[in-house]
Amino acid sequence: MRNYYHRLTQLPEGIKQYLLITANYWAFTLTDGALRMLVVLYFHQLGYDALQIALLFVFYEIFGVVTNLLGGWLGARLGLNKTMNIGLFLQVIALCMLAVPAQYLTILYVMAAQALCGIAKDLNKMSAKSAIKSLIPADEQGKLYRAVAALTGSKNTLKGIGFFLGGLLLSLFGFKVAVLIMAVMLSAVWLFSIKRLNKGLGKSKLKPKFKQIFSSSANINLLSAARLFLFGARDVWFVVALPIYLAQTFNWDHWYVSALLACWVIIYGLVQSQAPHITSATPGAKNALHWSVLLLFTCTLIALTLHFDFYIQQLLIVELLIFGAVFAVNSAVHSYLIVSYATADGTSLDIGFYYAANALGRLIGTVLSGWVYLEHSLEACLWVSALFVAISVIVTAKLSSDDMRNTAQN
Repeated sequence: MRNYYHRLTQLPEGIKQYLLITANYWAFTLTDGALRMLVVLYFHQLGYDALQIALLFVFYEIFGVVTNLLGGWLGARLGLNKTMNIGLFLQVIALCMLAVPAQYLTILYVMAAQALCGIAKDLNKMSAKSAIKSLIPADEQGKLYRAVAALTGSKNTLKGIGFFLGGLLLSLFGFKVAVLIMAVMLSAVWLFSIKRLNKGLGKSKLKPKFKQIFSSSANINLLSAARLFLFGARDVWFVVALPIYLAQTFNWDHWYVSALLACWVIIYGLVQSQAPHITSATPGAKNALHWSVLLLFTCTLIALTLHFDFYIQQLLIVELLIFGAVFAVNSAVHSYLIVSYATADGTSLDIGFYYAANALGRLIGTVLSGWVYLEHSLEACLWVSALFVAISVIVTAKLSSDDMRNTAQN
């Protein structure tokens, strides 16, 4: 153990910072995934319908949009260490807010706590992904792709473990004790991060003006629009509709529902981390288009399976896992493209704008997930998903391959 610690202290500073950023991101993601599953399953248990549960996450997504826009600007001005540590702290506060007796957990109160979670999550994500570019030389695009894929893929794997953890903690300890356990764990990570994270990480040499939160790059705007519909397509069935469908239609308990969703996200994360071995070494706009078309085909196939009621319990699970794998490669290529398109000085501005679109897509998908499922069915959610993917395909087709090569030199 002592030798391991000694070798860790001898690592170059850039690698130590990358490991610390990754650890922060992992710890945060674990609590974020667990809390998402806790809220969905616990409030379904209390008798809330699909739309009411979806509304619990509205502020989470709305504040995620605002946070990404403002957080990118703040990160460039103040440094990414501050925005990352603020994100960790706000998540601890939100978890503590939810550790109250059940009678106080009204819709508005939980929405307020989820608003803090949304701010925290996107401050943390924007900070982590922006920091990666500052740690890797501009001429090493392949290395950048592998680093982004590893960070994002491992994060999603841990989010899946978080889903499983949320269902397990709810079954073993109940809602209140579960969120307190996570608050204590994340507090320790936050204190360590304050002490060790580089104070000048990601701070822009030029102080950007507030109006610069909106991107002027055509490729970044197009990629952001494609990302909006891509994540709207996922969340329109995944966030609320699917777990409630599994519980109601198949009569699964918390353990089975959380285990399936956990496996889905874990496989999603593992595939995402391996994306550099699946696609070209430095993917471009054409790669993004090809994988978007494949996702459209997969989404349509699931909707048809539900429509014809064809071995649903068996095929649905297999098709959802295939969807997750294809979606993972799409997401990995997008994540690399935005970091590559972003300008070197003030990377957090471009990435913040992009993830604001990502959060807006999640918001639209979350609300529709509850409403469409309540009014129609899971099949209807999948047809809406297919429509969103089709729009993403159209937007992705307009991306220029040349712009990436130019911005990567900046």
